[in-house]
Amino acid sequence: MTHVVVTAPFPSQLLDRIRAVSPEIRLETVQLVERNWPAGRSTDAEVIYALSALPPLELAPNLRWVQAHWAGVDQLRDHPIWNSDIVLTNASGIHAPNIAQYVMAQILSWAHRTPRWFHYQQRGEWPANRWEKFVPDELHGKTLGIAGYGSIGRAVARLASCFGMRVLATKRDAHRLEDDQYELHGIGDREGTVAARIYPGEATRSMVAECDYVVIALPLTERTYHLFDEQMFRAMKQTAFLVNIGRGDIIDENDLIRALKKGWIAGAGLDVFSTEPLPADSPLWKMENVIISPHVSGFTHHYDERAVDLFCENLRRYLAGELLLNVVNREVGY
Repeated sequence: MTHVVVTAPFPSQLLDRIRAVSPEIRLETVQLVERNWPAGRSTDAEVIYALSALPPLELAPNLRWVQAHWAGVDQLRDHPIWNSDIVLTNASGIHAPNIAQYVMAQILSWAHRTPRWFHYQQRGEWPANRWEKFVPDELHGKTLGIAGYGSIGRAVARLASCFGMRVLATKRDAHRLEDDQYELHGIGDREGTVAARIYPGEATRSMVAECDYVVIALPLTERTYHLFDEQMFRAMKQTAFLVNIGRGDIIDENDLIRALKKGWIAGAGLDVFSTEPLPADSPLWKMENVIISPHVSGFTHHYDERAVDLFCENLRRYLAGELLLNVVNREVGY
């Protein structure tokens, strides 16, 4: 009997779906205390589905595998599990459809001057010179660069290609185009054929120089911390629009603010920030060439259902002794 602990507050129907994977599962739910593992509580669980916190390893001597509820696992780097031989898998791929739509919403909002629509609507004003103010930037024939060609980047590429955009992308291993991690059927680019060209991560600056729109879909690692700095912004087109749905610290925010003020790039659509909530005194709030959302691109009514689908498939594989999906590579950080 495999003891499985779930710390996410799933409804009963989703817990029943997990139980249905095998009669050899003993499922237990543990309620976190202010997002922390209950103090002093031990467990003999072999598998933990982790919403956020994990028990100290001495309180979980039988732990063999942890499935994270989120795609990003940088919050676990300070936990002893990071330097252990316990298998860690993430939830990459489950929110690719909604984040890809968010990215296109940002791009279309910028291309069609949507913030100006609201500006004049709120003033009840039919603007003079409306052709000059609202002529759109047609996406057909534009170049989109995607920094990070994982499940989200591939879903963005598929949508962008429908608008007639030329897609470029960076990937840690640019020689391995296919994606063998978890992917919702028909959402992305598993074979790596949508992108016209795929660059290694070290060539990100070369890629962005060609792009009209740039999307950051990278995890936060030592290599990606402040990857987008003054040099990167100066390499971009002055007409370029940047969208960040990765992590806030992938961008040097001070350099970004300077780039937006000095016209090194035209604008930015930002969902993630170095400090969250974004401080009220951040200059980004009042910049007319910035579209801000409060870290909501990953939200979807389908998140928990998709997360459980992934977990059930991985649990089936675990019980069968097969390779798991979305195994985190600690050396690269994701």
